[in-house]
Amino acid sequence: MNIDFHFHVKLSKKTDFSMDHFNEMLDEAIDQGLQAITLTEHFNTRRFAEVYGTLDRMLPCNNHYYDRDGFKIFTGMEVDVAEGGHILVSGPKDSLLEIRDLLEPHTAAGSFIGLAELFELCEPRGMMVIGGHPFRESNHLCHVDRELLRRFDAFDLNGKDLHEIGIQENIALVLPLGAELGVPVVAGSDAHQMFQVGCVYNALPGDYETVAELKEAIRAGACKRVISPSLHLQVRAAGAVKKLLKKKVEVEAM
Repeated sequence: MNIDFHFHVKLSKKTDFSMDHFNEMLDEAIDQGLQAITLTEHFNTRRFAEVYGTLDRMLPCNNHYYDRDGFKIFTGMEVDVAEGGHILVSGPKDSLLEIRDLLEPHTAAGSFIGLAELFELCEPRGMMVIGGHPFRESNHLCHVDRELLRRFDAFDLNGKDLHEIGIQENIALVLPLGAELGVPVVAGSDAHQMFQVGCVYNALPGDYETVAELKEAIRAGACKRVISPSLHLQVRAAGAVKKLLKKKVEVEAM
C-alpha cells in the first residue's frame, strides 16, 4: 500500500470545503500511484464538521476509512498544541470526532491544549499520533520535553519542509531525532492542492484496514519513505496555484 499520512482536503483554513477540489486531489493521488491517504485537515478549520458531514453523505465509511472506488481515506485531523506544534491524529472516526468535540474549547490561539493532555485523550482511544514537521520554524516540536516526544507513534518527514529547509538538510534533522528517541519517521506531503500530492509518500507491504494495523506496521519498521525527484517543482507549483486560488476565492466572497 502506498499512503500519504499528511493530507489536507481544503485549500486553506478560511475556505469552505469543496468536494470538487478534494476529488481533484484524490484523482492526482491515484495518478501518483497511491492507494490511500490519511485525512488530516486542521481541527480548527472553518466549518470542520462540514468536511466529515459531506464525506458521510458522499462516500461509504466503515468507521476506519472512506472508500472511494477502492481508494482508502483514513480518518484524522491536525491539532495545534500549546507548545506550538502541529499533531496528526488518526484512528476510528467515532473516536476521532469525540476527541474533536472535546477540543472545541481549545481551537483558538492562546487556548490550545497541552501536548500531554492531547496524548491523554488519544492513547486510551487507540489513536495514532504523529508529530508534524518537528523542525518547522513556525510550528516546531524539537524543543519539547524528550519524554513527551517519545510518546509519538511517528514523526512527520514533511514535503513542504523538505522543499523549504532542503531535502538532505531536513532529513539530517528529523531522522536523527527519531533514532535518538526510538520513534519511527513517516512521510507526509502536507498537500493542500493537487500539484503537491505525491511529492512524498510511504510504501508499505500488503494492505491495511485500520489505523491500528498501520501503526503496528510502522512500529515494526515496514514503512519505506519515498521522495519524488520532482518534489521541489511540485511544492513550488502548489504554492503558486494556492495563492492564485485563494485570491479568487476571496474576490468571489466579497
